[in-house]
Amino acid sequence: MNPLRSLILAAAGNDVIRRVVATAPVSRDVVRRFVAGETTADAIEVTRTLADAGLTVTLDYLGEDTTDAQLAEQTVRAYLEVLDALHAEGLAHSAEVSVKLSAVGQLLDEGLALSNASRICAAAEQCGTTVTLDMEDHTTTDSTLRVLDELRRTWPWVGAVLQAYLHRTEEDCVRLAGSGSRVRLCKGAYAEPASVAFQDMHDVDLSYVRCVNALLAGDGFPMFATHDPRLVPIAEARAEYHGRKPGSFEYQMLYGIRPEEQRRLAALGHTVRVYVPYGVQWYGYLMRRLAERPANTAFFLRALTSRT
Repeated sequence: MNPLRSLILAAAGNDVIRRVVATAPVSRDVVRRFVAGETTADAIEVTRTLADAGLTVTLDYLGEDTTDAQLAEQTVRAYLEVLDALHAEGLAHSAEVSVKLSAVGQLLDEGLALSNASRICAAAEQCGTTVTLDMEDHTTTDSTLRVLDELRRTWPWVGAVLQAYLHRTEEDCVRLAGSGSRVRLCKGAYAEPASVAFQDMHDVDLSYVRCVNALLAGDGFPMFATHDPRLVPIAEARAEYHGRKPGSFEYQMLYGIRPEEQRRLAALGHTVRVYVPYGVQWYGYLMRRLAERPANTAFFLRALTSRT
C-alpha cells in the first residue's frame, strides 16, 4: 500500500488530528468541496443543483461503526427525513440514498440493521426512489450481502456495492449480475490486509476490469464508480463490446471530484450519478477521500495551512 495512503487512513482514527481539522479556520470551506453540508436542507440544495445540471444523485448521511441503538435510530430518522424532502421537492426521480449498515446497527445486531434498513427501503419505495447498501471493510462483507439478499426479497431494486480490491469480488460480481440487480463497482477505500485484498494498485485496476466484464456479461444494471481517467474509457469500451447502450449502465463519481468529467459524460447521454455525503460526521469520510487521491490531499493541506 502507498505509504501516504496508509498515513492518511491512520489519521482517520486519530482524535487529535480530527480536532485540528474540525477547528482550523478554513477547514469547513474546504470540506464543503467534498461534503454537501450538515443538514437535510444542505443535501437538498446540492441535489437540486446537480439535477439541474443533468446529473443524478445518491445521498449518504454520514456515520458508521455505530454501537449505540439510539444513534442508529437517529440515522434512520435522518434518512426518512431526507427521503420525504426529496419527494416534497420533486427530486425523487433524480436522487436515491446510500446506506452504511454499520450506521444503522450492524455492529450491535445484524437483525437490527436489517430492520432499520427495511424501514428506509419502505420509505424510499413510497417516495418513488431506491436505496443502495454501501460496502465497508471486509469484516462486514458477508453480513452486508446477507442483509442485501433479505432486503431484495421485498425490494429487488436495492443496490449492492462491491470493491474491486478484494480477492473475492469477481466471484461476487458473477453472482450478483442477474436480471434486475443493481451493482455499484468501486475500487475500495479501507485499509485491508494482503490476505483478503490486492495491495498493488495495478492489481486492483486489473481486478476492476475483470469485474466490469463480469457485470456487463450479466443481465443486471452495472454502476461503475471510478474517477480513474484510464478506467472510464475502458468501461465504456467494454460496455460497447457487450452491446450495452447508454442508460443500461451508469457512471458514479464522488461529489467534488472531477466535476467536469461528470458533465462531459452526461452530455454524451450517459447516466452519471454523484455520490453526495452530508451530516456532521464528515471526518472519516474526508480522510478516505484524501487517501484515494493524493491530489486531494495537496489541495486540502494547502487550504488548511493558508491564512484566512
